[in-house]
Amino acid sequence: MAKIAMKNPVVEMDGDEMTRILWQWIKEDLICPYVDLKTEYYDLGLPNRDATDDKVTVEAAEANKKYKVGVKCATITPNAQRVEEYRLKQMWKSPNGTIRRILDGTVFRAPILAKGITPYIPGWKKPIILARHAYGDVYSGVETRTSAGDKAYLVIEDGEGGVKEKLLVQDFKNGGGIVQAVHNLDASIASFARSCFNYALDVKMPLWFATKDTISKKYDHRFKDIFADIYAREYQDKFEKAGIEYMYTLIDDAVARVVRSEGGILWACKNYDGDVMSDMVATAYGSLGLMSSVLVSPDGNYEFEAAHGTVTRHYYKHLKGEETSTNSVATIFAWTGALAKRGELDGTPDLVLFAKKLEEATVRTIEEGEMTGDLIPLFHAEGIAPKKLSSRAFLQAVAARM
Repeated sequence: MAKIAMKNPVVEMDGDEMTRILWQWIKEDLICPYVDLKTEYYDLGLPNRDATDDKVTVEAAEANKKYKVGVKCATITPNAQRVEEYRLKQMWKSPNGTIRRILDGTVFRAPILAKGITPYIPGWKKPIILARHAYGDVYSGVETRTSAGDKAYLVIEDGEGGVKEKLLVQDFKNGGGIVQAVHNLDASIASFARSCFNYALDVKMPLWFATKDTISKKYDHRFKDIFADIYAREYQDKFEKAGIEYMYTLIDDAVARVVRSEGGILWACKNYDGDVMSDMVATAYGSLGLMSSVLVSPDGNYEFEAAHGTVTRHYYKHLKGEETSTNSVATIFAWTGALAKRGELDGTPDLVLFAKKLEEATVRTIEEGEMTGDLIPLFHAEGIAPKKLSSRAFLQAVAARM
């Protein structure tokens, strides 16, 4: 059969460790046999980020802005141990944080549901979608260590360099410590709000937004006020006509409400809160490997990625020649999301249909009892005994159903 043609490339951002291995296998087994794949390739593996002084990450993000659609493999955000392990020049920042800062926008994460996979919270009958602000907070924070006797201040200067405000953060007279400064932008918060309101209307789901404005009376309260203002001026009538609600609450109250809910909620969180809560929600639905993730920017850029890490333990088993059973579903869905969006933007329905069929084949493989080891304890379907497959064998089982 003739391969499906692509008019424009997707920006391909390769990654690290076991997910980098899966990345290549997914292309070989599931995509390239059917699609004349066009990509603009960037190697975001940690060794290449170090070799290029992390310029490759910026280049990949700029390419994503040019071509509008990107797909990203999981990558390592190095800590001190990784700096030593990889002999890095420095402790490079999160590539996800860099890309999100350049693209701006909102990360939407949704569970990939399959019959037979029972959530750890059995009351969850519907999907919970996490909307995560993708700019600022600790991901572009400035931090340092302090010594005994130091004083740390938050200083605001005007455009001419005059001091407008000087706030004492801490007098470290009794011993050294640490200090951190974070920021955000009104424009980015407003884009985040509109993205969430629009997405809620698209999926016809109620929107909950949560921060901790009772403690953070300036920073978090600014988020609350911008959301409330935009909702009242631009979206309240639309929400009422759609029969859905917008609710603001504190982050701890939101957690309690979500756990008690049936699901069916779009839950909007600040950057760090969304990072943590999306992993909690994904795991509670079954696995971090069963979560789709896409960054949507206000100017129409899309970056699809797997929501989990690089599966280090499996990678070192793989290097020893040992067989692994690594869940590749989220990485498959990153590719299908990117290919479907590319087809949608380019007017190539065959590419959109291919992506849909690959998602269906992936889910059906699990529902028919063939899966990776992490899903075995979660799978319960009458008359079906789950079969554990190796990493490559799972991809081949999906390919057989294509």
